[in-house]
Order: sequence, then C-alpha cells, then structure tokens
Amino acid sequence: MNSSTGQDSSPVIRVVERLLPPHYAPQNQIIGALRDLWATRHFNIERLEELHRSVQVDGRFLALPIEQYPSLVTFQQRNDAWIQVATDLGEQVVRKALERTGLTPRDVDHVFFVTVTGIATPSIDTRLMNRLGMRLDMKRTPIFGLGCVAGAAGTARASDYLRAWKGQTALILAVELCSLTLQREDLSIPNIIASGLFGDGAACVVLQGAERGGAGPRIVATRSVLYPDTERVMGWDVVDSGFKVVLSAKVPQIVREFIRRDVDGFLAEHGLTRKDVKHWVAHTGGPKVLQAFEEALELAPDMLARSWASLREVGNLSSASVLFVLGDMLESGKAEPGDWGVMMAMGPGFCAELVLLRW
Repeated sequence: MNSSTGQDSSPVIRVVERLLPPHYAPQNQIIGALRDLWATRHFNIERLEELHRSVQVDGRFLALPIEQYPSLVTFQQRNDAWIQVATDLGEQVVRKALERTGLTPRDVDHVFFVTVTGIATPSIDTRLMNRLGMRLDMKRTPIFGLGCVAGAAGTARASDYLRAWKGQTALILAVELCSLTLQREDLSIPNIIASGLFGDGAACVVLQGAERGGAGPRIVATRSVLYPDTERVMGWDVVDSGFKVVLSAKVPQIVREFIRRDVDGFLAEHGLTRKDVKHWVAHTGGPKVLQAFEEALELAPDMLARSWASLREVGNLSSASVLFVLGDMLESGKAEPGDWGVMMAMGPGFCAELVLLRW
C-alpha cells in the first residue's frame, strides 16, 4: 500500500548513526576457523571455500572474539550472548545518534526496534529505556522477522507514525548479530553462503515530524510489496540449535523479475521516473542481488557504489545494511536541495520495501 501525504507533512531523517562491534576478522581468518570443522564433515573443502569467497566480503566485525564461538553450543548460549551484546551496542548507537542531533533520551517519543537474529522478552528497547533513562510513557514497537528488509520497513513504519504525530521524535534501532546464528554443523550451500556473507552491526535513525523541522531528507512516501507464495525464498527454520537459514538461489531472479515494475509504479504515482532519482540506497544483499538491482533498474555502475563498498567492508548486516548505506550517503554531502532518492530493501516474505526521499 502506498502511504503518502503532501510534502508539508513528510517526516525528516535527522541523522543515521552506525556502530560495529570491536572484534574484526578478515575473511581468510573466518574460513580458517571453519575449515577444520568442515573437513570432518564434507569431502570437498575447496568447494566450500569457493562458495565462501564468492560473496566478495573482505572481512566482518563480530559480536564476540572469534575464539569464543566454539563454546556456544546451544540456542540458549547463543541467544544469551545476543541479548547482552545487542543491549550494549544498542545503548551505544542510540547515545551517539542523539548526541549528533542535540537531543536527550527523554526527547524520544517512540522507538521502533528491528532485528531477526535473536529474541528477548522484555525486548531490547525496553532494556534500553532503563539504561538510558527514557520517559516512562515512551512508546515502543519491537519488530521481529523482517530480516534484510527491516531497515527500510522500520523507516517506513516510523514515518507513518510521524505523519500523525507531527511534533514528535522517533528512533529506528536495528541490531543484527548474524554471527551468533551460525549453524556450524549445517554444510548446506545456503548456510555456507550465509556464513561468508552476513556480519554484525547496529544502526540508529533519528526521525522527526514535520512540525519539528530540521535538516535532512524528507520521507515523501513509502511502498510495501509482497510477492505471493514465496515464503521459502528467505527466512529461518527454527530448530533445536537455533535459527537455520533458508536462502534460495531465486532471490536475484525475483529482483530481476519484479523490482523495475514496482519501482516504476511507485515513482509514477508521484509524477517521477527513474531518471529523476539521483540517489539510490540499496541493501547489501550480496553480489548477485546488487547486480540484479543494477540490471533491472538500468543503473550506471557508480549508482550503487556505496552498497558495493559496504558489502565488501562489513558484509551483509541484515536489517542494518540499508541504514549503513543511507548513513554513508548522508555523510557524503553529495545530495543537494531538491534531489530525489529511493531507499530499497528486500527480505523474508518474500517482499520489498521502497522509501521515496526528497532533500
């Protein structure tokens, strides 16, 4: 459904703060850590390493030091580590985002928390209310299960809220610790690719309603699209040991088949075409997904340069990925008043989320 009102009611993105865990491992080190385990279970180690390298990731930041992962055997151990690290990273990235906008935790009216890599009740946003000293009447919307699309979807849902509450401030907090979901015993191709592609990180977006004003791009409209009968394209199977990845090779095919239709239709409702869009912010779904975006939308090679760079440097951070790219774009200073931009991400459902931006 399209959710758009006039430009005068469009919420503004004030800042996007990003944070990576302190533990970094080059891809070769990660492959080395997995090689001995693979050797006891698979006859073609070279093929597994080839799949690992094909995702074009140089290295990733990890929730824990790499030597601690073998001790995480059960789902409870992994999830307990997720709760601790997610709360710590969440606190740090929210504090940094608010400092950059000159706001305090008590200025926040609503937090939208998105993740797909761990579960907690009370949710992480509740724990942060206590740590940060937020108002007790602050609204919370924890969203689980949207995966890679959740950074864009969270932005869209927060903007929906701020169209009604034009004088308020909302945060989108995305924390993904993909390394803590790894199923080391699963030597399926989807899991091997995932173990080479996904990294850890957190992002926080500060959004304010139109009555608050402030510099930054405005969210003019949003569009959600579900592709029917695609539940097994991407997601989790919840098994005894935790989250087992579902990742179909059909993802790039779906991008090529549908994204141009959906983007063109979305833009046409606002009197725009792809030629009017100067800034494209795409989630780092992997090399084949980014290539599919470029081909389907007929984008010049440099249009998704920030997405390619983010993929290479930190991997796919699930819901935080598209927010990392958005943050890089905002800090580049390349956007000028009047420029149009499109933020887009795809994820479990299988689905897409589109956000129309205006500087």
